[in-house]
Amino acid sequence: MPHRLYGVLAGADVCSVARWVELAKAEIAAARAAGRQPIIVGGTGMYLTALVHGLAPVPAIDEQLRAEVRALDPASARVALEREDPAAAARLMPADRQRTLRALEVVRSTGRTLADWQQRRDGGLGVAAVQGIIVDRPRAELNARAERRLAAMLAAGARDEVATLLALELPGEVPVMKALAVPQLAAHLAGRCSINDAMAQALIATRQYQKRQQTWARNQFPDWQRISPD
Repeated sequence: MPHRLYGVLAGADVCSVARWVELAKAEIAAARAAGRQPIIVGGTGMYLTALVHGLAPVPAIDEQLRAEVRALDPASARVALEREDPAAAARLMPADRQRTLRALEVVRSTGRTLADWQQRRDGGLGVAAVQGIIVDRPRAELNARAERRLAAMLAAGARDEVATLLALELPGEVPVMKALAVPQLAAHLAGRCSINDAMAQALIATRQYQKRQQTWARNQFPDWQRISPD
């Protein structure tokens, strides 16, 4: 059996991505040393891109500056980004708060845009070291699988899990609070929608995420082999 390395991740900041890359590279080296073939399985584009291409060498952000940026409301952050890094503002959706704040804190802390830093990447495996395969499932099949998965999650206690999560009173910008189905089930638990409406909205969000994954695969690794599920 090949040695398998799985990354199951709900979201992350740059520090946790860098840590994951180092752990992944250590597991890959250990597998190869044992004469096994490492297989990296995932759909989390940020992690796979970092593992293959490496991370941009952005200096550590001053914590006080970061706190000031993170305290901005979405509208103010968007206006500031349009002024200080208009290229990033044109690229990012207004609702993408996490990436907006990241771009803003980088340009304020370093005097250079994030896109400028990303011209160089360090620490990746390199494209030549990886044989990439993309399982290209039809959109209708993906939609059906997502619907079954959400129903199974609900039956397995997802509503209670989200209730437990909400009791922790975490800030809304924490990645886990944005995980698929969490905002929708939170709205249901707050009495703002029915469970059927919550799951319908979660399904829409899941389909949008699936589409982003497919777009990422086309843009980041256009030369990777694409295969059908069969």
